[in-house]
Amino acid sequence: MRKSRMALAVASAFPLVLAFTVTVAVPAFAQTVDSAGSSHAPVKELGVVTITGGQPTSLPTQIPTTIEGVTREQIEHSINATDSEDALKYLPSLLVRKRYIGDYNHAVLSTRASGTGNPARSMVFADGILLSNYLGNGPTNAPRWMLVTPEEIERVDVLYGPFSAAYAGNSVGAVVDYVTRMPTKFEAHGQVSYQHQPFDLYNTNGTNGTYGGKQVSTSVGNKNGDWSWFLNFNQTDSEGQPLTFPTRLVSAGTVGSAGTPVTGAVLGNNRSNQPWYLLGTATQYHTQQDHIKAKIAYDFSSTVRAAYTFGWWHNASEGRPTSYLRDANGNAVYSGTVNINGRSFALAPTDFNVSNEDLTHFMHGLSVKSRTQGVFDWEVAASLYDYQTDTLRAATVALPAALNGGAGRIVNSKGTGWNTLAAKGTWRPDGLQGTHIVDFGLQRDSYQLRTIENATTNWISGDAGARNQAFTGDTQLIGLWAQDTWKIAPRWKVVLGARAERWSASNGQTGNATTTLSHPERSETYVSPKAAVAYQANDLWVLKASTGRAVRMPTVAELYQGGINGSGTLINNDPNLKPEKSWTTELTAERDMGNGLLRLTAFFERTKDALYSQTNVLVTPNVTNVQNVDAIRTKGIELSYQAANVFARGLELGSSLTWTDSKITRNDKFPASVGQWQPRIPEWRATAVATYRPDDKWSYTLGARYSGKQYSTLDNSDPNGFSYQGASRYFTTDVRVRYQITKQVSAAVGIDNLNNYQFWNFHPYPQRSYMAELKVDL
Repeated sequence: MRKSRMALAVASAFPLVLAFTVTVAVPAFAQTVDSAGSSHAPVKELGVVTITGGQPTSLPTQIPTTIEGVTREQIEHSINATDSEDALKYLPSLLVRKRYIGDYNHAVLSTRASGTGNPARSMVFADGILLSNYLGNGPTNAPRWMLVTPEEIERVDVLYGPFSAAYAGNSVGAVVDYVTRMPTKFEAHGQVSYQHQPFDLYNTNGTNGTYGGKQVSTSVGNKNGDWSWFLNFNQTDSEGQPLTFPTRLVSAGTVGSAGTPVTGAVLGNNRSNQPWYLLGTATQYHTQQDHIKAKIAYDFSSTVRAAYTFGWWHNASEGRPTSYLRDANGNAVYSGTVNINGRSFALAPTDFNVSNEDLTHFMHGLSVKSRTQGVFDWEVAASLYDYQTDTLRAATVALPAALNGGAGRIVNSKGTGWNTLAAKGTWRPDGLQGTHIVDFGLQRDSYQLRTIENATTNWISGDAGARNQAFTGDTQLIGLWAQDTWKIAPRWKVVLGARAERWSASNGQTGNATTTLSHPERSETYVSPKAAVAYQANDLWVLKASTGRAVRMPTVAELYQGGINGSGTLINNDPNLKPEKSWTTELTAERDMGNGLLRLTAFFERTKDALYSQTNVLVTPNVTNVQNVDAIRTKGIELSYQAANVFARGLELGSSLTWTDSKITRNDKFPASVGQWQPRIPEWRATAVATYRPDDKWSYTLGARYSGKQYSTLDNSDPNGFSYQGASRYFTTDVRVRYQITKQVSAAVGIDNLNNYQFWNFHPYPQRSYMAELKVDL
């Protein structure tokens, strides 16, 4: 039976049982499957949906709320997946701001009511191990997607909204859990792929405008008695397109003949529709990444398993700029005073920034879980993510001399990371078919930021010299939670829960070259109630409602990462920030269509003290930093339809349409933003993907994604989204063709952004990209 996202959507309304065997897909009202794998007649009641899988999801599938997902089979046939985040490409209301293959520091996740500027409002896990980076809430704090490769994925599950007491307030947008492979017998896999992107923008085109990448992945695993293990190696060599562009406002130039006359500057309008010159490219990365994942599990019994996961990721990247400017002899110009069309502009040595990065990160995860499905089950889990090496070297002298060395800066984040510890229990007083299922747990999450920037006489290989700035700080969150799934009648289910949290911040320091400011410790306590209800109206319709409070705590960087001015006052940060407090509600109707599932969801969110960078106009001089925005209100409607054998046997369809109205309703510090759209939240967005599989060898896929107009500023003063630093609407189409050559060998070709739509999210997104892959499965 072919797998379907429909299975998880139904499971969100009814109890879900998971075992350690082969995944079995289920239709809208599922067959029950026992541990021996035998199937029984379909049951159409508010009862048990049993799905067996090699590795169970960490999501709380008892809660009757929206859960969407995608399986390994769907990824293989329908998605040109070069990175793990690509698996989310066609899921409703989700967007990952992936700029190029192997994007490790800006691929943030956007959800229904949270834009790409708020990655701390979502949670990403791999087999229950936290991948989200809550050291900050900026574009550089993307989840650690690279610790999961597409070849490892068994499926991806997404819980929309903060409706489970098991998760911290960061779940306000969505909770994503990657379930990775764990073999039941010997298996081996190998894959090679190639990507090619002709890129044409401004004066970047032709031979110098071709970018792409190569990837190699191998994995092997086995199960021997009570032991099972899996080992994966992945290597990526990627040339990303240029991401930033040195600019000068035309109005900033001095009229006259001063400076070296140059040609090549591109005249355009910035996101506020002011005329400016684009002088060249910067932040064009050549990235080489290596990844090793090792997993081992031991079954103490048929119901208790211990598992350990080790992840190692290394990245070496070079950022190299290119100047559009040419002097009278055709030489590239990178510095000095230049004259463009009768106006002179001074170029800083760092306008065309040159950088090298050397990163080595480790991930560890250890868990022991009981899966009896009897009266009581339990789990203990711990994880650690460690920035073992994290060094950025950048020149502060101008090109072309900078390519040979010279003065620069070194940013070292060694010692940064996070760790988690959790104990969970499930109590079923009357067994699996009982009236109550009670889940409860205790968690502790801890985050450490350690960043120091030093000057150096040789940015390529020199030792660290005098300190320029430094940021240090810790945050900790302790959560105690419980929720009761109560089947109050044959057609009714209610879930009631609450989460109590104690948050603390300590060891905060902000320093510049001469001064270090220490910040007082803080601790606060909050309680977040949750509730959900499901009603089986008839054999075809299920009605659901969910509501919950979420408290998103400030991150270490929001509190402490900033600067100190000449008078010793902090700038760009605020150690006294309040946490965000949101109430989120969704109302859902789901209909079994026989061959698929139709879902209509209305969602509502009110957020107080939202965390955004803005200018406080109530003080003189004005202060720009991360501040609390008093109130934001969001409402919307999401329509999703997933089906198999649509119009013809073998044709699968997944689609969604989302309308959102998200406005700032109060902001005393910046009144110009009141009544304006929340940044990076479009009014309309849509996805559609159709895969036709006429036989067991061929599959053909056509996908499309749309997002409407959006803004990047709180006062919506950036109407020109189709500009560097703007956020534009987009409509892109993707195609993929896969052929099963033999039982063990398959090949696929694909094109992302087939229509070559040029669009922006501060940086330019990739243009038309060609992909080819060859895969061997033993």
